[in-house]
Amino acid sequence: MANKTFAAIYVGSSELKMKCYEVSGKKSFKLIDQVAKTIELGRDTYNHGSIKAGTLADVCDTLTGFKKKMKEYQITEYRAYATSAIREAVNQELVLDHIERTTGVTVKVLSNSEQRYMIFKGLVAKYADFHQVVSKNTAFVDVGAGSVQVSLFDKNNLVLTENIHIGAVRIREYLAMAEKAGRYEQAISEYVDSDIASFRNIYLNDKEIKNIIAVGDVAEMAQFVIPELKEKEMITRKQFEKFNRKIITLPPEQLAEKFGIPYEKATLMLPSFIIYESFLNNCKAEVIYVPNVDFCDGIVTSYMDEGSRVVFNHNFEDDIIASAMYINRRYRCNKQHTDRVAAFALALFDGMKKVHGLGHKERLQLHIAAILHECGNYINLNDGAMNSYYIVANSEIIGLTHKERMEVANVIKYNLFFLPAKEKIAAELGTADYIVIAKLAAILRIANVLDKSHTQKIENINVSVNDDRLVISAKTYDDLALETGLFESRADFFEQIYGIRPVLRTRETRS
Repeated sequence: MANKTFAAIYVGSSELKMKCYEVSGKKSFKLIDQVAKTIELGRDTYNHGSIKAGTLADVCDTLTGFKKKMKEYQITEYRAYATSAIREAVNQELVLDHIERTTGVTVKVLSNSEQRYMIFKGLVAKYADFHQVVSKNTAFVDVGAGSVQVSLFDKNNLVLTENIHIGAVRIREYLAMAEKAGRYEQAISEYVDSDIASFRNIYLNDKEIKNIIAVGDVAEMAQFVIPELKEKEMITRKQFEKFNRKIITLPPEQLAEKFGIPYEKATLMLPSFIIYESFLNNCKAEVIYVPNVDFCDGIVTSYMDEGSRVVFNHNFEDDIIASAMYINRRYRCNKQHTDRVAAFALALFDGMKKVHGLGHKERLQLHIAAILHECGNYINLNDGAMNSYYIVANSEIIGLTHKERMEVANVIKYNLFFLPAKEKIAAELGTADYIVIAKLAAILRIANVLDKSHTQKIENINVSVNDDRLVISAKTYDDLALETGLFESRADFFEQIYGIRPVLRTRETRS
């Protein structure tokens, strides 16, 4: 493949940035130019709930300038993404429509998990030391303008991802009164520590975190203002604390002048650095890594991944499954049961590809639904399916869009509940695809009933499509009276969705 150019545009909460890349046939990318402008969209959204007309005009002027820059490099392919400032604005749809009509730039709003997943991909692709660092217990801390995403790695495996609703712009705006009272630093520290201490108590227990990888809107600035980071991409906790002690007494005006950074970014330094320091102290980490990776790097990496232009030495799907498994453990699911149901569901999916017409992403969604279909039992056994629905709908699963996560939640819900006609639940489903939900729920119902006793009587299954039947051959060591007795009712729904009848055939292996 010949080299081509590509533009990554980030409509962030405190800044608009565009990076122009050369994407090579050797599955790599090289930065050729970048432009940025500070526009505080987050100030409007977090204070007033919507984006003001004047701010929107600045955004459009900036994006028009970006388009001119793209024309200079003859760039025809781009991706433009917005995050929490537009995502949380009540006038989101009007803003996106106005941007496209005025500038010709189509901006897509990412969910929190999509945003973090993209920068995570950029980190893996660009940061050469990533796997070496996360070979020890490591917290990947992404401090944004509106929130903080924390992902924990244990021996290269993602074991947890959680969003904390604190961010540099949000904190700065919430605590403006404390600044007037002259107790700004103390107020920020107390505000941040309370949330991070809660995170530590709930999720870390006695787990020791050795390293922190810092990314985010302000982490980039750290490389310019902390002397040690100019030589290598890591510093110790003591070095970081020492630097923090120097800057906390300086007002934003002096910070901007001293380090040659925009005033608006200088106002975010203190809350951002206090968040990182709080993580260092609460997690008892000794080292903080600040790699030269930003969200635009994540955008170009994701773009290359779309076209299979990049080969990773990291399996991202394993991370998505690991996130689901963490929720499974957190709600004390019966792992033997959910593992067996997942195995059956995937065997059914793979054995009837020509029937369902679904793809790899839907297979992943089915896998996650099988892992999490009983998590709500932890709350109340009498309403487990609905509880499971609410848990999944409100949990961060890195790598899934909001739409995909809601489809998983509904597959779990309609694994047990009657599925009404589309028009009756269209408002409830939102953007979730009714057909995907129906097809995956039908498969999950069959897989679930095959281990209804929760005793793993069936060792494995073979699946084949024979005329108008889906033949499931089960290898078992015990009597399947319960499973076969309930199978027919699940088969009715399956036949309604797919037009073929599942048939269960058993072969006992007991000696």
